[in-house]
Amino acid sequence: MNQSAYAAAGVDIEAGDRAVELMKASVARTRRPEVLGGLGGFAGFFDASALKGYRHPVLASSTDGVGTKVAIAQAMDKHDTIGFDLIGMLVDDLVVSGAEPLFVTDYIATGKVVPERIAAIVSGIADACVAAGCSLVGGETAEHPGLLGPDEYDIAGATTGVVEKDSILGAHLVEVGDAVIAMKASGLHSNGYSLVRHVLLTEAGWSLDKHVDELGRTLGEELLEPTKVYALDVLDLISKVTVHAMSHITGGGLANNLARVIPDGMAAVLDRSSWTPPAIFQVVQQVGGVSQADIDATLNMGVGMVAILPQDQVPAAMAALQARGVWSWQLGVIEAAEGEGSARLV
Repeated sequence: MNQSAYAAAGVDIEAGDRAVELMKASVARTRRPEVLGGLGGFAGFFDASALKGYRHPVLASSTDGVGTKVAIAQAMDKHDTIGFDLIGMLVDDLVVSGAEPLFVTDYIATGKVVPERIAAIVSGIADACVAAGCSLVGGETAEHPGLLGPDEYDIAGATTGVVEKDSILGAHLVEVGDAVIAMKASGLHSNGYSLVRHVLLTEAGWSLDKHVDELGRTLGEELLEPTKVYALDVLDLISKVTVHAMSHITGGGLANNLARVIPDGMAAVLDRSSWTPPAIFQVVQQVGGVSQADIDATLNMGVGMVAILPQDQVPAAMAALQARGVWSWQLGVIEAAEGEGSARLV
């Protein structure tokens, strides 16, 4: 099949080539010194000799997507921030183990390649990679006519990082009496959008350009607020204080994600009165008549990242986070409990 016939079938190779040219400058901004070669090869290269400085390097890997938040970006025709949602989901899942994210690859599937739109998406991904200290070493843009509409797309990616084996954080380090520190989320981040869209857009019939007084801006602006990328903040925290475990609060909510790093025989007891969730969470709950249990199990409720550390490390930890512009507070404490590790809001 020649190129013109392929184009007639809905795949524009020339548009794909233009998209690559437009994104080259964005990708170059993310380049770490260990990256070899440039954009356009069949694979991205990262010089593994950089790992010689580790005593016992362990590679960590994570993969994820953005979910139905992309529908908000498409509806608003604003595509330069959704990359923060992708990178936040990738690197912050990885960094909770103590690993430094090294590089990322991305995948964009779309019904029609519009070079400027693809370049805007990649620009956001690149900006977020810079914020996370990792390199965007490659990716794929796939045109899927007939499967996706001309203005539809989905994005996903994968990241690889490294951590010293004896520095891996996790449940094995958590002790009774440890403090639980919360870090403020920038908003909904990139989880629970199927619920949010169903409640506010479908059932309530709100438009994205509706100004919501409780939010102080339009609904679309609130829903498209980029995910906070914590990677460098977390790595800085780990370098300055003793941290036992961390949890990235994503799909499943606060308690369910935190329970993943609580050992058997212990429970994280979280004080619900220690913070007030941002207005968007109250709006979703009230407009949709969503029960407290359901919303707790779906949305982050304003907590994007959690650290578990010795109680005497709390002042230094909060000072380190404040110095980086991350609002934090003591959310709870680790107590002895029967059965499997758990977390609960009281």
